[in-house]
Amino acid sequence: MSIDRSLKLKDALRRHRNVLSRGERIEILKKEERWEEGKVMGLPKVAHRKSSTGKKAAAKKEAVEGGQEGAAAPAAAPSAATGAAGKK
Repeated sequence: MSIDRSLKLKDALRRHRNVLSRGERIEILKKEERWEEGKVMGLPKVAHRKSSTGKKAAAKKEAVEGGQEGAAAPAAAPSAATGAAGKK
């Protein structure tokens, strides 16, 4: 029995895999200039790390920008507190 097209994952072929094919390992070795032409057996190990999406970098950037704006925020905070106390 096959799975319905609407239930299939769109990124199924782009997900992180722990094991690389021989061709993928050779490509990485060529990029790192570690590939010896004509070598048939005994490929060196290749580190294959899961890439991050950059959420931490974006959050850090926002924190830095928020820190600059945050300098004006403490001055506004007491007035907000007195406004809340005046309503009680």
